[in-house]
Amino acid sequence: MSRIGRKISAALVVGMAMAMTAFASLAASEFEGVWKVKDSAGKPFEITLSADGHAKATRGEAMTGTWKEEESSAVISWDTGWTTKISKEGDHYVKAAFKKGEPLNGKPTNTSEAEKAK
Repeated sequence: MSRIGRKISAALVVGMAMAMTAFASLAASEFEGVWKVKDSAGKPFEITLSADGHAKATRGEAMTGTWKEEESSAVISWDTGWTTKISKEGDHYVKAAFKKGEPLNGKPTNTSEAEKAK
């Protein structure tokens, strides 16, 4: 292969790698959308996880916050100081809520099933 051919090949490989990286970053997270969960009193509410990293919940105090995907969970940091994790466990999802300052690898304050709205 000529020198020019090698440069063109290298440029194509770099271009394809950049395109694949850009496409992967645009792929939607499985956690984006509306989740049906229950609070510590068993009352249902919804958590919405937006593609831009914002989160909101339909609870009385109109919870808002931010979220990010960590391993196989969505970790939501609420403006109230609480943290919620929605995690895939086998073939279903679970919501775990943690009081302000509680470690995410400790015992949650409450848990419930989490179902993604269709």
